[in-house]
Amino acid sequence: MSVRETNSWGRIDTRPRDIVDFDLDLLEAHTPPPQGQYLPFGNGRSYGDSCLNDRGTLLDSRGRASILSLDLETGILRAESGILLLELLDVLKDSGWFVPVIPGTKFVTLGGMVANDIHGKNHGHRGTIGCHVRQFSLLRSDGEHLVCAPDQNEELFNATIGGMGLTGYIEWVELSLIPVASHQVLETKIPFDTLEEGLALLAQEDPEHEYSVAWIDSLATGNKLGRGIMMLGDHVEVSSLPNYGEPIISVPFTPPIPLIAGPVLSAFNKLYYWRNANLQTPQVSSPDSFFFPLDALGGWNRLYGPDGLHQHQCALPFEGGEAVLRRMLETCHEANHGSFLTVLKRFGGIKSPGLLSFPMEGFTLTLDFPNRGETTKELLEKLDKLTLEVGGRVNPYKDSRMRPETFRAGFKHWREIERLRDPAMMSDFWRRVSRQDDT
Repeated sequence: MSVRETNSWGRIDTRPRDIVDFDLDLLEAHTPPPQGQYLPFGNGRSYGDSCLNDRGTLLDSRGRASILSLDLETGILRAESGILLLELLDVLKDSGWFVPVIPGTKFVTLGGMVANDIHGKNHGHRGTIGCHVRQFSLLRSDGEHLVCAPDQNEELFNATIGGMGLTGYIEWVELSLIPVASHQVLETKIPFDTLEEGLALLAQEDPEHEYSVAWIDSLATGNKLGRGIMMLGDHVEVSSLPNYGEPIISVPFTPPIPLIAGPVLSAFNKLYYWRNANLQTPQVSSPDSFFFPLDALGGWNRLYGPDGLHQHQCALPFEGGEAVLRRMLETCHEANHGSFLTVLKRFGGIKSPGLLSFPMEGFTLTLDFPNRGETTKELLEKLDKLTLEVGGRVNPYKDSRMRPETFRAGFKHWREIERLRDPAMMSDFWRRVSRQDDT
């Protein structure tokens, strides 16, 4: 066992934690398994405490990162859970196949993608990653190696997709890929002046393009509230291969105060809007620049300062959702909290098998804020309340402080996860929202 600084991406609670390289003998040696002792750990890119277990030990999966099989005729891939998305994409870059759903960073593990049932910029066409999982092997703490699929150990299959590591250790995943002309993307940027214009553009363009997302200028007010840039993308045939690289530069230390706030944030938003508003001619973009722009700067989360950042992501139904989006932006202004990364997308109606899958048909808005203590928490509580008023939900793997009742209101199947949870697995998030603080 080693003790090293191991954080979630929000860095709200930065300190050394117990973590061990995963070993099959580790779980199999304990009979009966210790209650709540372990939690699988990928690459720590969850923003909140769903990937932490401060009363136990984290099981580091990165040592098991091999591709076990790849059928280029059918586009079926099987790989160990510790492999990074970066590594998968690099192997696939000249294959004519692509991972069907990818998040905003390539530094996530395959197991983490499944455990969080990640969504991407193409949810309306592809759903979540769970919609493309054919099967996986799940190691339970009683020593069982269970192959889980829609027609085999179905309950555990559904609970593990989006189950945040609570049902056991995912050993390998078999995934259906999608055929593409290349990994490069033909990108189109369209500016819009108001939130209403942006939502209308999303409704119009999302069905026509594989990928769609809108960046929102969180500091724009008045008749410019919700202005932003629509980014649309489709895979396009090109002769050059992408280079899936490491960060170009890295933030070497944590500054004593947040750097993404105040005048700096205001200047960035204005520059970003006007620069991209003048780039409306479609252009071929590398997957790194289209899907993972923030990955170019290593350790960018340090820019939020020593107290870390909170990210709030909600899913809102179409009915009532548009009005709530406006109220959320107004609430952030009233609280004097600007968001650096403000992203608006549409979710489609493709249903995931995952019991705790976050997306629902409608809108999703992502906001992030430097942690200013109680004032930030008060704002987040208000955003939670607005979310629940229209029957929405708050993303659990972006969270580090939501109330149990907020979580339970959005995820009606949480008791089924508790019933199927491996008794040896626990997270700080689950201990909080299921009220198991005394276990």
